[in-house]
Amino acid sequence: MSAFHFDSLVWHWPIAIYLFLAGVSAGAMFFAVLLKHACLKDQAYRSGFVQAACIVAPIAVLAGLGILVLDLTKPFEFWKILVFYNPTSVMSIGVVVLMIYQVFMYAWIAITFRKPIEDWCRPRFAFITKLSEKLARYEASVTGLLIIFSVALGAYTGFLLSAQPRFPMLNNPVLPLLFLASGLSSGSAASLLGGVLLNGNPNGKEVHFIHRVEIPLILGEIVLMFTFFAGLILSGGQSKMAAFTAIGEGFWGWVFWFGIMGLGLSAPLAMNLFMTATSKRTFSYVAGTACLSLLGVILLRNFILYTGQMTIS
Repeated sequence: MSAFHFDSLVWHWPIAIYLFLAGVSAGAMFFAVLLKHACLKDQAYRSGFVQAACIVAPIAVLAGLGILVLDLTKPFEFWKILVFYNPTSVMSIGVVVLMIYQVFMYAWIAITFRKPIEDWCRPRFAFITKLSEKLARYEASVTGLLIIFSVALGAYTGFLLSAQPRFPMLNNPVLPLLFLASGLSSGSAASLLGGVLLNGNPNGKEVHFIHRVEIPLILGEIVLMFTFFAGLILSGGQSKMAAFTAIGEGFWGWVFWFGIMGLGLSAPLAMNLFMTATSKRTFSYVAGTACLSLLGVILLRNFILYTGQMTIS
């Protein structure tokens, strides 16, 4: 059996990229909100890490949506999903979550960067300044709803695959939680990488804060990974076969043990613990750790997508 081509294959790599980008966007906005309200307050717009998150999140979600549309058999009929909403369709639910998430994402970005936006618009577009002032009154509501829909989008990337009863590995209740945790991890990594590239201080309070959250998050991913495969193995039958097909010998076994568990989870965890213990963070360490985390998440998406379709009920 080929690693990328087999009879039961329904979804291929564009869907994995879409799921990865949606998770990155949700995670980036989640951490941008945390950074603002936990340690930056009204000065959040000055932070390179918040700026990076607010650049990465819209680009990632739009790129992911574009890939999803192009991957459809009839991409020019995507609008029908929006107009003819089907509450029983996982795809329809996901598109609605994606659209509502974007509304609150752009609203929160506008509120957070209100000062530079108003400073630039005041002599040119007075009406935008007035709109900004009105929007700022609802900051608490916008922030709360953004967090809710960020979490919903992160979990949805797992629900989309888990709603496949013919594939025992994908039809797993742990998958939405695993994809949520890994999506948050990828969003934090993208924000860190973008932040240091935008000349953010690699030893600044934003990095210290994100790493404090990232360490338990990575540990949580490892626990969820164990739970995911333990559940499959203990279920026996085709579920057990699916688990051993995925993590046993061969190409995908190497991807799992060396790529995901090694480079994607264990290495970033060790580097985070080292930076926490030494209290010294440099550009190379922060950027390197972030790159490994992103690599691990994109490998995880492809691994679950492909190996999950290799065994049918």
